[in-house]
Amino acid sequence: MTNTENFETISLELRRGVIVLAVLSLLGEEQYGYSLLKLLSDQGLEVDQGTLYPLLRRLEGQGWLRSVWKIETARPRRYYVISPLGRKFLPDLKKEWNGIVSVMDRILSDKKERE
Repeated sequence: MTNTENFETISLELRRGVIVLAVLSLLGEEQYGYSLLKLLSDQGLEVDQGTLYPLLRRLEGQGWLRSVWKIETARPRRYYVISPLGRKFLPDLKKEWNGIVSVMDRILSDKKERE
């Protein structure tokens, strides 16, 4: 594996948890997959379809999201929204995220000072 491939693998690992939190945060209102991809992109978080759709199915299977099929155009779309379980735990996930960011800010700042 090249250094570039190693970097990409590590970068992807970092982004995985962030994507879950972003998706749950953005699904307070119903969104279908493509509209969610666009919302994430508009916020600066590029997510591949091959990452998002399996994640949506997994979160729904775990009870964190609900979905419904709607026919508004020529083709049906599956709309996702955060479930009551997701709403219950989202504040705790945000708190956990903020704690991690705080710790990492300290670690990265200390590292800069040591260099």
